Amino acid sequence: MKPGLPTAMERPHFIGIGGAGMSGIAKILAQRGAQVAGSDSRGDSETAEALRAHGATVHGGHAAGNLADDSTCVVVSSAIRADNPELARAAELGIPVVHRSDALAALMDGLRPIAVAGTHGKTTTTSMLAVSLSALGLDPSYAIGGDLDAPGSNAHHGEGDIFVAEADESDRTFHKYTPQVAIILNAELDHHANYASIEEIYESFETFVSKVVPGGTLVVAHGQEGAAEIARRVAGREGLNVVTYGEEPEADVRITKITPRGLTSEVTVVLDGRMLTFTVSVPGRHYAHNAVAALAAGVALGIPAHNLASALGKYTGVKRRLQLKGEAAGVQVIDSYAHHPTEMTADLEAIRGAAGDSRILVVFQPHLFSRTQELGKEMGQALALADASVVLDIYPAREDPLPGVTSELIIAAARAAGADVTAEHDKGAVADVIAGMAKPGDLVLTMGAGDVTDLGPAILARLSN
Repeated sequence: MKPGLPTAMERPHFIGIGGAGMSGIAKILAQRGAQVAGSDSRGDSETAEALRAHGATVHGGHAAGNLADDSTCVVVSSAIRADNPELARAAELGIPVVHRSDALAALMDGLRPIAVAGTHGKTTTTSMLAVSLSALGLDPSYAIGGDLDAPGSNAHHGEGDIFVAEADESDRTFHKYTPQVAIILNAELDHHANYASIEEIYESFETFVSKVVPGGTLVVAHGQEGAAEIARRVAGREGLNVVTYGEEPEADVRITKITPRGLTSEVTVVLDGRMLTFTVSVPGRHYAHNAVAALAAGVALGIPAHNLASALGKYTGVKRRLQLKGEAAGVQVIDSYAHHPTEMTADLEAIRGAAGDSRILVVFQPHLFSRTQELGKEMGQALALADASVVLDIYPAREDPLPGVTSELIIAAARAAGADVTAEHDKGAVADVIAGMAKPGDLVLTMGAGDVTDLGPAILARLSN
């Protein structure tokens, strides 16, 4: 089955084409035959090179001249500012501007979409589905917020009729999708620039559920407070099948056992009265739950449970989700994308379970001033799970600084919780700092959603010397 190429996207121009979500859509359009172009602040990135390999034109930097006069649309994300010169040029030329979510929704049209939503775990769960469905020969299309194994591996145009995609709640754009199966992993207060309260979060997720096609299925975590609240609110909705999963006896797909085995886990579930046991190749209870959510979603599309359970064992992780970067001088360096306190706690507990008696050293980079303002205390408390931490300055991403909001909010909370914390304002000095702290057998975790991931190789090189 080959979905058609929307006319408006025959010659799309992406502003910020190197972003995780944008690059995936650009890749799928290129694979469908579109003449893709775009710009990114880093035109020499591995992602840009991967897009060029698919025939895309990628400009480094943003300038009005990057936009071709015959472009059929300009694709933007919520991160693109209104004063972007390419956006201004599009207005002069009368070229339609399309949000990333609308472009993704158009790519799903005519297929059987699985939309994965939740405050945490979207990328991992979407990846698990993409890998396992591919292993079964179903050749799904997918768009993931992170690379599976190589730059540009975050998306694929498949010949099958299933499309797996992350559904991003941060700016409410997941309301654009009409999935056959929706997954809600969890729902917590985050994205404080767009949501003022947990009630707004719940209402937004309710709207997302309302978009599930008649006769479709909602797969929802039974034991997570926010997800369970949404399930209660939509219970009894006509034309909606609700499937719960979790460790509680009342869950439709019940997890009966999670057995840690080093950096993997063995998971046993009961589904429709049958017991299934399979391996998850990443450590931690939360990743086991993500795998069971993927299992329930695939079964809702009619895929045999035992086949899918076996195929889930093919998943070996995604970049930045407890990814082992290497080992030097007897010290392992692992990278984590965790930036919300719940994610930080889950990853640190997972590593603690796999580390045994080894020390855990964390290099944490807070992400966003608004998140730090609202959750800095909880971030600091999470760092108390490590043996020692180095905390960097806040990575601003799309935000401007807020008065009085600095990493000191986290550091003070961490110390109050009994944590051993060092403040480091110079990212370039971190490798030396860690080399002075680490001993053979230690685990070093680089943690955060910003560019802290770049420190892994530097730390390994310094340890090697």
